[in-house]
Order: sequence, then structure tokens, then C-alpha cells
Amino acid sequence: MQFGVHLPLTDFGQGLPSSAQLREYVVTAAALDYAALAVNDHLLWQRPWLDGPATLTAVHAQAGSMALVTSISLPVVRHPAVVAKWLTTLGCLTDQRIVAGLGPGSSAADYAVVGLPFDQRWARFDEAFAAVRALVRGEGPEGGDFYDLRDVHLAPVPEVAPEVWFGSWGSELRLRAMSRLADGWMASGYNTTPQRFAETRRRLDAHLRAAGRDPTTFPDLIATVWLYVSDDQAPAERLLRDVLAPILQRDARQLAAQLPIGSADHCIELLSAYAQAGARLLLLWPIHDPVQQLHVFHDRVTPWL
Repeated sequence: MQFGVHLPLTDFGQGLPSSAQLREYVVTAAALDYAALAVNDHLLWQRPWLDGPATLTAVHAQAGSMALVTSISLPVVRHPAVVAKWLTTLGCLTDQRIVAGLGPGSSAADYAVVGLPFDQRWARFDEAFAAVRALVRGEGPEGGDFYDLRDVHLAPVPEVAPEVWFGSWGSELRLRAMSRLADGWMASGYNTTPQRFAETRRRLDAHLRAAGRDPTTFPDLIATVWLYVSDDQAPAERLLRDVLAPILQRDARQLAAQLPIGSADHCIELLSAYAQAGARLLLLWPIHDPVQQLHVFHDRVTPWL
């Protein structure tokens, strides 16, 4: 199992990171051999939030050999042609692997601010997903009810097209629909458990086989795995109770059982269970002292996994 890191885009009580702090974070992650650098995507959030695509673009040159990941990007909110243009531009500026995780998003506020009906998000997303996948390959998408991009061919496009994955919490309808078209699957770290992940992956594999695809060549990852390693339970409990639980509207005790927040032993036990469940890549998001946490996780957790 490998580990990547999310860019710390939001203010969890220490303020928003400066450009210098973001560069330090990325350089540290690359030096410690983390496998991927990821960004989430919102226009509005409960706390101040840096724009994901802009931030990833600003620091990608410091990422070394790490894959560049969106986890997830919002092609309905931003428009599929806009998302595809950013991805192809990023691909032309780097030789790093680009994994474009796409989803409709779960925030009605993001839809309201751009004047789109939230109840149309899935219908629009199905069209937007197919459109982005075609556009990043230099192809013209098929027409649809919401987007007519049949005559659009983006240029330039990179020699190696960005991979287009789907983000899903495990809906049967989504697994079946995306198994026919997507290049990979992104699960949500705070919406799953090792057991649930393994069960969802088994259902996805059945849909892949039904679509004539080989499950062994279809990759996955688990995104937004909030992280804080500390043998002092007080700050870990405070972050769960006062920061994450209110934001996610979840019970702090439930989150404590699902996320690597707490002692190194707890993190090792939880992540070992994910490895046994077949997880291949986890994207970690330190929610306090992010640069220090990259070191702590690397030194105190990864040697035991």
C-alpha cells in the first residue's frame, strides 16, 4: 500500500497556508517519497478554502515524481470544457502522471453560487464525465441534454492523456455506470471503513467483469483520509470533537474509529486493516501542523505497514 498527500487547502485553526508554506509541504512530501499530491474542489465551504486547481498548478513544479491528483474535481460546477482545458494544460506543462478524479460534489452551495439546480447534479455529471474524458484525449464528445461539445477539440493535449477516474461512496447505480467508462475509482476516507471498502470493491469488480473489463487492471484509491498522529490524546480528541465532527456533521467517536487520528498504534492498526482489505493508495490530509505530520507519519507509521 502506498500513501499520497492532500494539499492543505483550508483553515483548520492555524490559518490558511502561505505560498511558501505550500511549497515547503510539497517539497517535504516529495523528499519523503509520498506517491501522490492531491487537491479537493469546492467554491464555497464551511471554512476559508483555497481554490484546488489554482493551488495545484502553483506548486506542481515542486512535486518531483509524485502523481498529480484531483480528488475530486467538479466538472458540473466548473463546466466540463473548463475542467478538461485545465487538465490538458497541466498535462502539457509536466511529465507527471495526472489522475483526474471527477464527481458531482455534495455541496448545494457550490451549485447555488453558479446558478445550477442541485437536483440535476447526477444527470449533468454523467454527461460531464464523458465529455471530460473525450476532451482530454483530443476527441469531440457526443452531444447530450446539457452539453453540446461535439465540435470541440481542445489543443494542445498532452502526449499522455490524464486518467479520468470517478469518485463514489459506493452507490450501485454509480458503480455500474462508471465501470463501463472510468479509468479508476476513488473512495472517500471519511465515508468508508476497511470492511465497507472491501465489499464495495467486490461489487465494483462484478460490474467490471460484466462490462468485459479486467478488475485486476482497474486501480482505486481512498481520498480525504484526515490525519493526525499523536500519542497525546487531548489534541487528537480536540481535533475530532471541535473541528472535524462539526464540519462533517458526524459523531466524533465514529470518526475516531474510521480515521488515522490518534496514537501511532491506532493509525497502524487501522491502516493495516485497509491494506488487508486490498486498498492500494491512501491520500492523507494532515489537519494540524501539516509539514511536521508528514514526517511523523513517515517515521512512526509507515515502517510498520
